Amino acid sequence: MIKIAPSILSADFSCLGNEIRKIEKAGADWVHIDVMDGNFVPNLTFGAPVVKKIRNVTRMFFDCHLMVDHPETYIEDFAAAGADQIVVHAEATKHLHRCIQAIHAKGIKAGVALNPASSLALIEEILPDVDMVLLMTVNPGFGGQQFISSVLPKISRLRRMLDLAGLRTDIQVDGGINAETARQVVGAGATVLVAGSYVYGAKDVNAAVKSLRG
Repeated sequence: MIKIAPSILSADFSCLGNEIRKIEKAGADWVHIDVMDGNFVPNLTFGAPVVKKIRNVTRMFFDCHLMVDHPETYIEDFAAAGADQIVVHAEATKHLHRCIQAIHAKGIKAGVALNPASSLALIEEILPDVDMVLLMTVNPGFGGQQFISSVLPKISRLRRMLDLAGLRTDIQVDGGINAETARQVVGAGATVLVAGSYVYGAKDVNAAVKSLRG
C-alpha cells in the first residue's frame, strides 16, 4: 500500500497543530518533517524543540528528513523529541554506516536520502541496513519546485536493485509530487510519497490526499 507523507514545510506555521490534525483527518499516513540547517541547503526550518512540541498533537508516524551537514550530531535530539524515523543524506556525512547504526540504536527506523544528481552507487553498500531510501525529485531546500522527471529511471533502477537483493525497503520520493507525478513515481517503484504544497495548497485537503493514492 502506498503511504502518503505530507510535508509540513508547506503548512501554516501559525497553527501547526491544526495543520497536522488536518492531514491526519484526511487519511495521510506520515508527517514529513523537513529539517534544514542553512548549510547543506540554503534555508532554515525546524529544530528538535518544534518536533517535541508537535509530538503531543498526534500519534502519526514522524518522518524526520535531515537536510543538514554532519547529521550524526542531531540524531540524539530528534530521537528524543519523538521521531519515528530519521533520514540522512549520503552526501552530508563521511560515515554513513555509523550514522545509520546510531539511528537504529535509538530504537527507530533509519533512512538514507540522495539528491537528484547523486548516484545510487553512493548507497548501494548500505541498502541492507536501511528501512527506506529517499530519492529527491527536486533539489532540496525549498518547497513548491518543479518535478525533475530525469529521476524516474533512477527510481526504477533502485527498485530493481532492492528486488534482486530480496529487500522490502521503502522507496520514498520527495519533490514536485502531485496527482500526475504520483502515478509516474509509483509506476517506477516508489512506495512513500511526500507532498507539501500540493496537499497544503489544496482547497480540499481530503481530496488531494486521496488523489495521491490513485
